[in-house]
Amino acid sequence: MNYKDLAEKLIPNLEKRNFEAYYCDNKKEALDKAISLIDKNGTISWGGSKTLKDLNLIEVLKENDYKLIDRDSASTPEERDELMKQGLTAKTFLTSSNAITEDGILVNIDGNGNRVAAMCYGPDSVIVIAGMNKLCKTVEDAEDRVHNVAAVKNAERFGLTKTGCSKGKCVDCLSDECMCSYVVKTRRSKVKGRIKIILVGEELGF
Repeated sequence: MNYKDLAEKLIPNLEKRNFEAYYCDNKKEALDKAISLIDKNGTISWGGSKTLKDLNLIEVLKENDYKLIDRDSASTPEERDELMKQGLTAKTFLTSSNAITEDGILVNIDGNGNRVAAMCYGPDSVIVIAGMNKLCKTVEDAEDRVHNVAAVKNAERFGLTKTGCSKGKCVDCLSDECMCSYVVKTRRSKVKGRIKIILVGEELGF
């Protein structure tokens, strides 16, 4: 079964959970759809995401003078932390999802917690962009994926060496570099349509 067919089965399961859901065949279509869903008059922030980098979405926003809360512009750890807090009250928050189950539950892992916090509450609109490679059959499969695929690849990306993930699999560590301080299942959008999910028919992110 191809990605489009899988998405056609997944979207109704997302919609019954109050998510607004779309399918795009490729990165270009997904980029255009994301831009169309963003309120240009409001502030925009985002969580760490390889998928957003794959789409070049943040660079496009910077080039077109959107109102950004960019933690990477900080010159000190304290300023970065303050910008991350401000991101929780942005008009729009951009992110991906580490895993999505076939029945429409989002499963995410987070070291600092700002990304999953914003998904749960704060920003008026949350736009989740996820490659169909993130699709998992069950919540258990999704939890395995976030620990042993997403966290492991992110540990490698960030050059972390003190977490079990750096050895290639989750060991349920309590390291200061722990990638999975927070593991959150989002099974429903309390406000209908607040969380918008763009499914992409390509392998994106971790």
